[in-house]
Amino acid sequence: MSGSKPLIIGDLVVEKPVIQGGMGVGISLHRLAGAVAAAGGMGIISAAQIGFSEPDFTTNFVEANLRAIRRELKLARELAPNGVIGFNIMVATKHYDMWVKEAVKAGADVIISGAGLPVSLPEYVQEAYEELEAEKIPLPARRIKLAPIVSSAKSASVICKMWDRKYHTVPDFVVVEGPLAGGHLGFTREQLAELGADTADVPSTYQREAYDKEFQAVLETVKAYGEKYGRHIPVMAAGGIWSHEDVLHQLSLGADGVQVGTRFVTTEECDASEAYKQTYINARKEDIVITQSPVGMPGRAILNPFLRRIKEGDRPAIRSCFQCLEHCDIRTIPYCITMALVKAARGETDEALLFCGSNAYRAERIETVEQVMRELLGE
Repeated sequence: MSGSKPLIIGDLVVEKPVIQGGMGVGISLHRLAGAVAAAGGMGIISAAQIGFSEPDFTTNFVEANLRAIRRELKLARELAPNGVIGFNIMVATKHYDMWVKEAVKAGADVIISGAGLPVSLPEYVQEAYEELEAEKIPLPARRIKLAPIVSSAKSASVICKMWDRKYHTVPDFVVVEGPLAGGHLGFTREQLAELGADTADVPSTYQREAYDKEFQAVLETVKAYGEKYGRHIPVMAAGGIWSHEDVLHQLSLGADGVQVGTRFVTTEECDASEAYKQTYINARKEDIVITQSPVGMPGRAILNPFLRRIKEGDRPAIRSCFQCLEHCDIRTIPYCITMALVKAARGETDEALLFCGSNAYRAERIETVEQVMRELLGE
């Protein structure tokens, strides 16, 4: 695939058709996003509790997160002045509208949004532009590009239909995240079992052809809405993409490119701690499991002492609430997901939730972003 085609999203051109997946808390910040953008891909900063390292995070987490959104984008731009950089913002978070507006005002190129359907995303973006105009602040030269993360043709149809009807627009591009992805998954436990994506030997049990058909159904759904608006809506494949062969397979199905998360964790530039990266290198195939997240969705993570205790019914003390999720009851959740992920980012790996994709066990060494990009694209 040497000489791969650029990813064209309206008037936005990404030199290489690779999006680096957003990984929070603190795994994909400015260093990783900037490095990927400098290498010609699309760098994505995770907005999930992005201000966790701010001194007032525990007492003033909203302002801490807002400051960090601007700071991380600014630092990423310094690493890749001409690169394409944006944010991944979870629908399930409280103050979702605030994070979206801050990303727009900071000048991000794109917002990718999942962990729920981003039904109101265009509305919040428009409000951000109106607020800038009211404050007589110059608008960004290029309108921000918006992409929902979907896992099925049904969810793609729902979001396209709602944006079409309510806002007279459609997504600028779509990310289709399959059942081999890391972190929160857009599938029920039953669906994961049907696809063979929840076993101790996923490479042997995964029903790839079954999900390939679903991916192509998403393509057809998105194509129909693109035709209505007279434009091509790129569709990116995500979840379990590790090698050049994986990329070629997705392109053969009709994808315009790929989104890759796990493969970038074990890079020199990744913002995660060295201890976190080492958990990927040390992981065995059978260590990668499906767990139920306090978000209410299944998630894929590395089985470590923390998860073993959770499985046995242990409930860590929750000393403070960061009000990070819309549907989170501190009285009933098994643990605080913010603190579990913050500990992961800080390297307290035995006390943390270690999200990962199904192929994390294939990591053998620390690489550079440039090396990963070249391998993915067969260069």
